[in-house]
Amino acid sequence: MADAIISVVAERVAAIIEDQIRYEVNLVRGFEKEVLDLSDKLKTIRNVLADAGKRGVNDQSVKSWLKKLEATSYEMDDILDEWNYALLKHKMKASAAEQKVCCSFIPSSCLCFKKVVASRDTAKKIENVKSTVDQILKEKDDFNFAMSAPATSHVPKSWRVQSTSSIEFEKVQGSDIQRNKNDLVNKLMFNGDSQILCIVGMGGLGKTTLAQLVYSDTQVEGGFKRIWICVSDPFEVAEVARGIVESVTKEIIPPYINQLEMILEKLKDCISGKKFLLVLDDVWTEDYNKWKPLKINLKYGAPGSKILVTTRNERVAKMMGIVDEDIYRPQQLSDEECWLLLRCISLSGRSEKECGEFEEVGKKIASKCKGLPLAANVLGSLLQFKYSLNEWENVWKSEIWELEKAEVELFPHLVLSYNELSPVLRRCFSYCAVYSKDSQINAKSLIEQWMALGYLGSVGGNGGLELKGREYLNTLAMLSLFHDVERTCEHIVRCKMHDIVHDFALFLRKNNEAAETRKTTCQVCDPIIVSQVQEYRSLCLDNTTPNLCDCLTSLKVLVCKRGLHLPSLLGMEKLIHLRWLCLSGTLFSNEDLKVICRLYFLQTLLLARCYLKEIPTEIGNLVHLRHLDLSVNRELKELPKSMYSLVELQTLTLALCCLEEISGEIGNLVQLRNLDLSRNKFLKELPESICSLFELQSLIIEGCSQLNGLPEGIHRLENLQHLFLGYISAGHHLPQGLGELSGLYTLELREFQVGSVYNKLGLLKKLNRLSGQLNLVIHLRRSGDLEELAEDAGEAELTNKIHLQTLNIAFEDDEMDERDQSLSSLWMDVIDALEPYHKVREFGIRGYRGSRLARWMSSPLHLIKQISLIDLSEVRSLPPMGKLPLLESLHVEQLKELKVVGHEFLGIETTSSDVLVVAFPKLRKLAFSACVNWWEWEDITEEEEESSAISFMPCLIELTIDSCEGLKKLPCRLLCKASSLEMLSIRFSSELQRSYGDDNDGSSVRFISQNHPNLQLLL
Repeated sequence: MADAIISVVAERVAAIIEDQIRYEVNLVRGFEKEVLDLSDKLKTIRNVLADAGKRGVNDQSVKSWLKKLEATSYEMDDILDEWNYALLKHKMKASAAEQKVCCSFIPSSCLCFKKVVASRDTAKKIENVKSTVDQILKEKDDFNFAMSAPATSHVPKSWRVQSTSSIEFEKVQGSDIQRNKNDLVNKLMFNGDSQILCIVGMGGLGKTTLAQLVYSDTQVEGGFKRIWICVSDPFEVAEVARGIVESVTKEIIPPYINQLEMILEKLKDCISGKKFLLVLDDVWTEDYNKWKPLKINLKYGAPGSKILVTTRNERVAKMMGIVDEDIYRPQQLSDEECWLLLRCISLSGRSEKECGEFEEVGKKIASKCKGLPLAANVLGSLLQFKYSLNEWENVWKSEIWELEKAEVELFPHLVLSYNELSPVLRRCFSYCAVYSKDSQINAKSLIEQWMALGYLGSVGGNGGLELKGREYLNTLAMLSLFHDVERTCEHIVRCKMHDIVHDFALFLRKNNEAAETRKTTCQVCDPIIVSQVQEYRSLCLDNTTPNLCDCLTSLKVLVCKRGLHLPSLLGMEKLIHLRWLCLSGTLFSNEDLKVICRLYFLQTLLLARCYLKEIPTEIGNLVHLRHLDLSVNRELKELPKSMYSLVELQTLTLALCCLEEISGEIGNLVQLRNLDLSRNKFLKELPESICSLFELQSLIIEGCSQLNGLPEGIHRLENLQHLFLGYISAGHHLPQGLGELSGLYTLELREFQVGSVYNKLGLLKKLNRLSGQLNLVIHLRRSGDLEELAEDAGEAELTNKIHLQTLNIAFEDDEMDERDQSLSSLWMDVIDALEPYHKVREFGIRGYRGSRLARWMSSPLHLIKQISLIDLSEVRSLPPMGKLPLLESLHVEQLKELKVVGHEFLGIETTSSDVLVVAFPKLRKLAFSACVNWWEWEDITEEEEESSAISFMPCLIELTIDSCEGLKKLPCRLLCKASSLEMLSIRFSSELQRSYGDDNDGSSVRFISQNHPNLQLLL
């Protein structure tokens, strides 16, 4: 893990020499030679770090060597910081003097750098570091590290034990795994097409167990030729193909047949015409070229053949072309389920009385597993040979990584994922242990902290480091090392680390020898705090922490908890290495802020909720600042002119301040990518110079209630991806240039107003990257507006908005005659033209006056999950929505002309005994409300009720009938076939309440409840 910091130090050493040439810096005699010699030795050591990093997981002596190397590298990094700090300090003084005399046109850098001489103290420090590096270099040879090593070396074979299809059913716990198993079996049995399914999740979550359950199902056993292959890493096509052939033919392929072509021919022959289920367990490769020859030859199986893949890496599923609907992500067990599993293993064969004695502490231990089945298995086997309550109590009180079984049986499963990482990524991953368990990790802050610590390399322009950080974070998430991942436009916004993974990260960083040494280094600070600062260069400061003494000055990341009192900030001026500082919610004076403005290396400064009334001019000293947050300082009315000279600034957050004006000089911030001005309620105008911020990607101005509009030159912001307008008057009439921003992903408008005095739908034509939600409010005042709309609707080209998730369309036509039948065809033309992309997830329509709904709303090609139909006053019937394959929720409200819901609503046309036909295959919630003239819901026939080839609403859980006075009875046969029905709610529907109420004989209810014994009836 030392690779990251060594790389940074080597780059900075090279920069020192370059600065000597560029700025004529005078160095102490011999200093240059020492620096170059040190750089060469660091590069030599770096060549063996990949091997050393893997061996250091298990070998304590190697781990100690790496820690020593890392500490030395950090020491050199600090020395370089001191050197650069001196240069910057001289530069600031020279610049200030230059401004006073205003007599020179010579660049200030030349004025100051010639006078700077590297002190003999600095040279002596470098000499000491070089001496330590010499010793480290000598020790390197004693370990015989490999210069380069394949990804799988130094991993004991026992860590990659091959899985089999065998399963202990009594040790399977959890409702989620049973639900996933049933869903997978249904897909295998009832989908006639060939298909690849995938189970994705972190190590130890139960992916293989789920695959084993599916493989062992009696239906699957009778319907497929089953093949189980444990793939693991590396992915050898010939070996996988050989395994398939030998499993099918029960014959061993001779070793001399080793040509891939010959083995693939045998594969093709042995599966040809056979309907097979192939389980590929533990796949790691992302290389499509390795998968391709196998995929091609597996197509020779019979129609309906299936492949089930398990992997920790979601990229594997993407590489194989598996759609999201066919990716299964097992959930964690509940604490109770963990206890049942742990009890089954640890207390097997013991009496009920003994089991009862251990239950209380056992449940506490089970909670440590945090839902991970593997952890429950490991702890269960550990407790199996502990017979006293004291021994169980010791396990409960211990950290997971301190237990003897953790390193041997639990962490090796995580090491497999860890070894897939590059050395730098390993460093980024293990750093996450600095966050407390179960805390929500802000992705932007984490990436900035990686940058501050040098893990992402040298600071570079054009957002390269942020991009690298996002790629690293995405890789860690894809390998299931993060969970509860929240995304916006495919970028991770927040995530969490599972407690067991957190323990593993702590295990990687623990260094008992160093901890013992540090106990004597400072008599003031808590040794745990000192150890953390030395290990992570990061600290979260609270009121229990003493003043910042010298032993903490190596900090690069500092978080001060909200409400921190001023005395805890004493000593801040010593933190010259600091790159990332969060003081949000902290009270301090303007003088204190001036001290902070002398921390010249700061890249991130977060000052939200600090009750600031002004920002000192010295803020301009922070020339490396990339992220500045001044939000929620409600008395901050203006910004200093010097702030507009921070040309490295990329993110500026000014939300919920009291700004009345933004200076035109904001155009100087040419690197700015994110600008948040939201909820500045006195801000009336945006300067036109904002349109010169060509790197701007996100602009947030929602809640600026007095803002009179967007700049006319907004079309020049070619890189703008996210525009948050909220509900402002500017949203009523947007500049036409907005339609030129073809890279826009987010247009956050509470309502996109459409109409003759508002916006044209054609404005959306080029915005094909729009994602998230789009709410169209269409204003119609006369029949001519509807004619114009019919032409304009097609211009929006909504079918090209492939990233859109939700589309809501509302018509406002209070002044039009909704009974004008001559307009019916125009209404239908409009709704046909507003067809969204077929993968839109949610669709809602309100105020539509056409007599029929669009045909696309019942097309099996549309993957809509949720539909809402409200106030469709002229619609007389519902289309065959039962054909929609993924529809989960349907809400129908205020269809005044709806009288009959006919059989066509189900979408069943022809049936065949060979193929299962399913109406509404995914529907979970169905609601009808305020359909006052609805009197009949047509039932299915007796023949359809008896048929096993037809399924109706198999997933329906909840049915609601509200304020439908005319409906007299429900389709009993249909509801009996809806096998999952749990709740039937009937409200303000007198005819139905009379039929199903307590005062009736209840025969209809009994008829329905025979198949639904747990049905809850709400009247």
